[in-house]
Amino acid sequence: MNTKLNNRPLYEDVADRLREKIFNKQLPSGSWLDEQSLADQFGISRTPMREAIKVLASEGLVTIKMRRGAYVTEVDRRDLEQIFTILSLLEGQAAKETSTKATEAQLNLLDHLHHRLEKAAADRDLEQFFEINGKFHDLIQEIAGNRWMNGVIADLRKVLKLHRRDSLTSTGRLQNSLVEHREILRAILKRDELAAETAMRKHLARGLEAVK
Repeated sequence: MNTKLNNRPLYEDVADRLREKIFNKQLPSGSWLDEQSLADQFGISRTPMREAIKVLASEGLVTIKMRRGAYVTEVDRRDLEQIFTILSLLEGQAAKETSTKATEAQLNLLDHLHHRLEKAAADRDLEQFFEINGKFHDLIQEIAGNRWMNGVIADLRKVLKLHRRDSLTSTGRLQNSLVEHREILRAILKRDELAAETAMRKHLARGLEAVK
């Protein structure tokens, strides 16, 4: 259908659908994106499909190769190391800024999210833990309030989803991650900038170690 949702351009809706196919592995890493075939599947012309692919390329999810077309990005170990290095710097800075900028209400919200994280871990509910973990990090970035930094973090997080498995699925990683989140929260609640940055960077470094 060519119907636009909430007055959004059609290519944005198409980009959302393509992104979901990539995350669900319906379009595996390394696969070629046949514009015409995909456009036919979606019941649209090639123009919005081409624009949607450009959006995903700007996010790093798609790699456009000269004279060969567009492919779902493949992520290897070197890519992961480079991505985690950048995330460590940026998210560490976000935690540092949050420790000084957060209001009492925002600190309470972070604390509440962490309690939910503790419960998910106790229930061994990996899916719930993963969801709340994302909200915890998102809130820290939101409080830090640097939209440019947050945009880069969001795009890098999307690229990480291309990897076959998340680090939380590694043996013992769930509990270790929980302990690391406690350290991050404790530092932020104490408004200790250095400790908050250090705890976040340590958390990201250990996340990389757990990724296979």
